Amino acid sequence: MGTTAIIMAAGQGTRMKSSKAKVVHEVLGRPLVRWVIESARAAGADKIVTVVGHGRDQVEPLVGEDTTVVVQEEQRGTADAVASCTQELQGATGSLLVLNGDCPLVTPEILTSLIAEREANDAGVAIMTMDLEDPTGYGRVIRGADGLVERIVEQKDCSPEQLAVTECNAGFYCFDAELLFQALEQVSDDNANGEFYLTDVIEIARKNNRAAVGCKAQDPRECLGVNTRVQLAEATKIMQHRINERHMLAGVTIIDPDTVWIGADVSIGPDTQILPMTMLNGTTSIGEGSIVGPNTRLTDTVVGNDCVIDETVAVQARIDDGCTCGPRAYLRPDAHLMEGAKAGTHVEIKKSTIGPGSKVPHLSYIGDTQMGAGVNVGAGSITCNYDGAKKWQTTIGDNTFVGSDTMMVAPVNIGSDVLIGAGSVITEDVPDGSLALGRARQVVKEGRVASHC
Repeated sequence: MGTTAIIMAAGQGTRMKSSKAKVVHEVLGRPLVRWVIESARAAGADKIVTVVGHGRDQVEPLVGEDTTVVVQEEQRGTADAVASCTQELQGATGSLLVLNGDCPLVTPEILTSLIAEREANDAGVAIMTMDLEDPTGYGRVIRGADGLVERIVEQKDCSPEQLAVTECNAGFYCFDAELLFQALEQVSDDNANGEFYLTDVIEIARKNNRAAVGCKAQDPRECLGVNTRVQLAEATKIMQHRINERHMLAGVTIIDPDTVWIGADVSIGPDTQILPMTMLNGTTSIGEGSIVGPNTRLTDTVVGNDCVIDETVAVQARIDDGCTCGPRAYLRPDAHLMEGAKAGTHVEIKKSTIGPGSKVPHLSYIGDTQMGAGVNVGAGSITCNYDGAKKWQTTIGDNTFVGSDTMMVAPVNIGSDVLIGAGSVITEDVPDGSLALGRARQVVKEGRVASHC
């Protein structure tokens, strides 16, 4: 029988003041709609349908790979959005979740409880509700003498007595699938907005002797939707602390949780320290006993055990055990520091392997390079990898010493146990065990410069 979920992601979100569809906006690097999808799947939804409309060209790429996409051609209310899924969900039975795609804080646990409440009571629908000090803008939950939900009244349609109710509709529902699609045929648009309200199904269910139960959220913040940039920032802050707390409870030290931002798909080993002003994005993973930060941003980067990553920006890089980076290092895609390697102050590395124990300590650029073990690159040295049209490769063998301010003009192969004199321009291959010098001859003309007072 299973559980089905419908994610409503067709709205425009005019209050965001954006050219982007609302559900495309991100919380800690993940689009709003993806947070909802992941929670629904974790709660046991084995089939998910996403309803798109406004900005569908932006939304579909985010949801089309693992959910079924249905288009709501004209936004005529929540019931109309769900009705657009009728063909895709023909014959569906059991529990059917209906969720808003702009609620990134919803957890799998709260959805699981909603499913369990409906199934335990064999209810037509279970509604997630919340108590708010200021319920302005929310539909009010009207309960009967038996404690069951009689109906939900949108604010524009509320009487003065109903406006005083503080229990509000959180916008998460679990329906009996068969009942839902039968009831949708009876929903009308006779209301202040002239829309087809999904909440009207509650009264229809009761008329068919199927209960509507309310499941009150313990923490109303889990139900918050994002309609403005202010609410987006609020959701991000809540998620920041939720994720940071999870890592700290798993053995990670975060000195100042207010200044550390960690994405949902990041993994961190125990006894690692995350220092202030650090951002860990995408699929970044960090091993045990490392120190990361301060002022560090890692995206889709793998960091090993016992590393020190100080004031570093790394994107799609790999940093093996015992490496040090920074301060102010920049590792671009396909940079790989092997065990014990170092990328020091003001060093940029791109699409290069720095061999075990090799060091690029100061003010250098290494691009498109294969470097062996035990290499030392002096300050101010660069690989000249680009000729204006094509990138070229540099190779450096084991235990080679590159003197300061050396230009290695690719393509070039520098052997093992080589010594390159400072200030050289290397344009030709250097065999193993050689001394290479590529300097212009120094000329001194004594007495040619007049003294200045």
